[in-house]
Amino acid sequence: MAVYTTVDDIALATFLSAYDLGDILSFAGIAEGVENSNYLLRTTKAHYILTLYEKRVDVDDLPFFMELMTHLASKGMNCPLPVASRDGRILQQLEGRPCAIFSFLDGTSSRYPNREKCQALGQSLAEFHLNANSITQSRQNALGPASWKPLLDSVGKRVDEIAPQMQSMVKDQLNSILDAWPQNLPRGIIHADLFPNNVLFIGDTLTGVIDFYFACEDILAYDLGICLNSWCFDADGSFNLTKSRSLINGYQAVRPLNEREIAAVPVLAAGSAMRFFLTRLYDWLHTPKDALVSPKDPMEYWGILRFHQSVSGFGAYGFD
Repeated sequence: MAVYTTVDDIALATFLSAYDLGDILSFAGIAEGVENSNYLLRTTKAHYILTLYEKRVDVDDLPFFMELMTHLASKGMNCPLPVASRDGRILQQLEGRPCAIFSFLDGTSSRYPNREKCQALGQSLAEFHLNANSITQSRQNALGPASWKPLLDSVGKRVDEIAPQMQSMVKDQLNSILDAWPQNLPRGIIHADLFPNNVLFIGDTLTGVIDFYFACEDILAYDLGICLNSWCFDADGSFNLTKSRSLINGYQAVRPLNEREIAAVPVLAAGSAMRFFLTRLYDWLHTPKDALVSPKDPMEYWGILRFHQSVSGFGAYGFD
């Protein structure tokens, strides 16, 4: 269970006295999530999510995240709306942690979404890119291409614990990606972590996009590469062209990609695979055996990376 900070009844009651949320009906930890402590709060007025930010989240970034979600909600996007206390503050302190309360979104996520969900995700991603453009704050991508070599170096020869000669192979692939990394493509605020578990549906209708804590300024089409990797590979590791085409068509119906963006999709998707391979690799090698959350297998993303390095061009992704 991914609840790192426990909140007792007395502390919760004192904390909620600063809000107009009604009387507490129930309060329970949420197992999903690996970065923060999340609780479902039910009151006589509505359901809410209480998030306590743990050490991996930079407190200085929180105002950016709060503005982003507030702005997107004001544009009609289905995302958590930060709830202010009576004195107008969104960010608070509870149990020694910065925290905030958010509106609750109905829906469930799908580990392997169908093509209808992929198309809806593509549309929502494009809307996000367009709507987030007008926020006043920004945040650099701490896990962008400039971070990948230092991250690999920090692991050193321990990479070979995953597979023989792995360090050499990863270095070669990384150099190939960085040498081909595109310049002067449209940039803006991206979600940067839009995995299926961060998107909610009722049936095939998208009802919520959550977990904005990797959002940052970067190449917009790089976000599309992240989604191709996390939404369009099946359980056996094979690439699903039907899902990819649906995701791309959904995106382009709202925000058409230019020719340079389309041509760059293979390397952007490969770069996304490298980023998640490296961060998973680091966690795989450094997470204690008795940790609350088990690290994800980095080799899933090594297989995805190898696919992108094998394609002949953007047509392999279903572009018309």
